[in-house]
Amino acid sequence: MYEILISLCLMEDPGVCRQQLLAGYETPSEQECLERKRNLDAAAIALDGSGYLASGAVCRLAPAGLPVQEIADGIYVHTGEVSEPGSANRGDIANLGFVVGERSIAVIDAGGSRAVGEALYRAIRSVSSLPISHLVLTHVHPDHLFGASVFADAGAKVIGHPNLERALRDREEAYLLTFEAEVGRAGFLGTDTDFSVSVESEIDLGGRVLELMSWPVAHSTSDLTVWDASTETFFAGDLVFDRHVPVLDGSLSGWLQALDRIVEIGPEKIVPGHGAPVMSTANAIAPVRTYLKQLEMDTRTALDDGKRMSDAVPVIGLSQQSEWELFDVYNARNATVAYTELEWE
Repeated sequence: MYEILISLCLMEDPGVCRQQLLAGYETPSEQECLERKRNLDAAAIALDGSGYLASGAVCRLAPAGLPVQEIADGIYVHTGEVSEPGSANRGDIANLGFVVGERSIAVIDAGGSRAVGEALYRAIRSVSSLPISHLVLTHVHPDHLFGASVFADAGAKVIGHPNLERALRDREEAYLLTFEAEVGRAGFLGTDTDFSVSVESEIDLGGRVLELMSWPVAHSTSDLTVWDASTETFFAGDLVFDRHVPVLDGSLSGWLQALDRIVEIGPEKIVPGHGAPVMSTANAIAPVRTYLKQLEMDTRTALDDGKRMSDAVPVIGLSQQSEWELFDVYNARNATVAYTELEWE
């Protein structure tokens, strides 16, 4: 497969550039690619009011893209790094997936930058040439959605929780600034949130129907999961973490209730938002529940003892430190959210 790239540079600093994929313009042969490139209008490529300069369209043989593994029939997962976003990983720190039906493909989460989304797009194209009809975003956090514009450009319908659009618009400016600083300006070029979010309860890919479940406030205010009954595979988003310490940005009690509901559903395979590409239900749920219950118990003890938040936060959840990576990065924030929630019960 051949793809078309453009050179994307910052208007304010033309020395900061990145080659950006034009998703949806791929062709099976170089000759077809060159013909399609000749028909492109450079002005039409430029992003309206974006502060970018787009030029120099070129054809090349498409690289393989992100590594993926088939965890069930027609279901593929890319395993993100258990790490903070940075220039080396370009925000590739979340698990991403896609499901291939008879008629089309659905993508689940898009990565932490447009560059990661492009690499996921290439991986999909190395597996199938079927149209990508849907992109499902499991929640609002930037490591899962900043690659979304790649798939929107290619014609995919972006699906999310009913709260996702509002949550994204409330946070997008801060998220874009933070991730650009962490990933670096060059690696982050072209990343935007210029897409709209629709709400659906199921997706028919042809011979395979995916059930989308919107959850009450739990890990976040916008958690959405994907259930493929045909393979008993459950994309949990960040309702399930592996290795990476869970991150609480919603409701502690709501998250514990969500975990109980997932156990009731009883999937054979769970794809967590971080860590292993696929897990059994028992192995996926138990460690997260243990961590959250420890937060709850320690917070209630601190409140019963009359501790102020500043004194309670350093000790809440501390006994779980050896069980999780990135504990020191996120636990204090989790403890603060838990204290604030339970204080006002």
